[in-house]
Amino acid sequence: MTSSRLPTACSRRAALATLVSSAFVAACGGGGGDAATSATTTGTTSGSTTSSGTGSTASVLTQGTVTGFGSVIVNGVRFDDSGVDALDDDGRKQVLGLGMSVEVSSGSIDDSRNARAHALRVGAQLLGPVASVAADGLSLVALGQTVDVSDTTVLDDSLSAGIASLVAGDLVEVHGTTDASTGHLVATRIEQKASATAYKLRGTVAALDTTARTFQIGGATISYAGLDSALVPATLADGVLLRVTLATTPLDAAAGLWQATSLGLRGAATTVATGTATEVRGSITAFTSATAFSIDGLVVDASAATFPDGSSGIVLGARVEVHGTVNASGVLVATRVEPARADASAGRTRHFELHGAITAVDSAAQTFTLRGVTVSYAGTVEYVDGTAAGLVVGARVEVRGGVGSTRTLVQASRIRFET
Repeated sequence: MTSSRLPTACSRRAALATLVSSAFVAACGGGGGDAATSATTTGTTSGSTTSSGTGSTASVLTQGTVTGFGSVIVNGVRFDDSGVDALDDDGRKQVLGLGMSVEVSSGSIDDSRNARAHALRVGAQLLGPVASVAADGLSLVALGQTVDVSDTTVLDDSLSAGIASLVAGDLVEVHGTTDASTGHLVATRIEQKASATAYKLRGTVAALDTTARTFQIGGATISYAGLDSALVPATLADGVLLRVTLATTPLDAAAGLWQATSLGLRGAATTVATGTATEVRGSITAFTSATAFSIDGLVVDASAATFPDGSSGIVLGARVEVHGTVNASGVLVATRVEPARADASAGRTRHFELHGAITAVDSAAQTFTLRGVTVSYAGTVEYVDGTAAGLVVGARVEVRGGVGSTRTLVQASRIRFET
């Protein structure tokens, strides 16, 4: 890459615009949506709509993976993030990158899949030391979690040689989703980090022992014996999704025993406004039956719901779309449940999307820089309203493509010239 870091699309453009660092996301403007209202909903994509279907009266919380810039694109929605800082769970500013896991609080999503972002939160699933790396370079183990690399995983520039370059003890941050069939974390993005004052892990509680005050997330055993009872969620139980902060020194390295320094409930059910009409898209993360399950930590009661496509596909790990109303207990009482419509974040066919003006071109390498992301136009590319000769600094283009062979750039499959 020219400024080769695939993830840092917004920050570089912000610098060129001489914006202060806290306003880096303003560089990605675009999209629509109304001003904020008091209602907030949750899920992979959630929000209420008016009778016309334009969604002009309510706020929305969208959880998913960043798949593009020129606005921030998550779950196929283009969020105008002008003037909004992306923050991590600790309130620290973050530079957004392709493949990152984010939560976007926004105005309503219009019929063109545009909305105005009010807040952005970045939340990796894992930050911790590597224990081992598979010989084929397609998986690693860190903090007791097996992390799989798929054909859509984005790697930070520090990993241009692939994850096979990692050794035990190296620190990594992983964004991704859990494969319910294997329990593995399927990475959407992996970064190597130089240091950390604390390790972090998100996942589902298992083997809770309230006497020993331990539980498991994947292959990690976590002790919360050092926490005051007031700091332990009252709803802590097997199946609950947690955000756990860990001390960097294990209690027992050989046994994979770690000390929790904080526990936080994952999922935003506690922030959902009672009575909010809601549309949720996401993966089923806990399952009792087709009428009783959870989506990314949000409990769904579908006992009175209709299933236009039948209920046989409503299983653990399936991506679904649920319509209904949130009750006073934070439960989504569903009126309709169906398979999720295809979107840019689903499946192994994810394509990235970039919009904007080209800032640098390397004709010898057949690459250019767009939104701080290096794009390769080598190989077969479909051109619309132009040709490769038009790829010059200042040209405005729309790029669609997947990860390249190094996973640190976007390999263009389609380039459209914009006027």
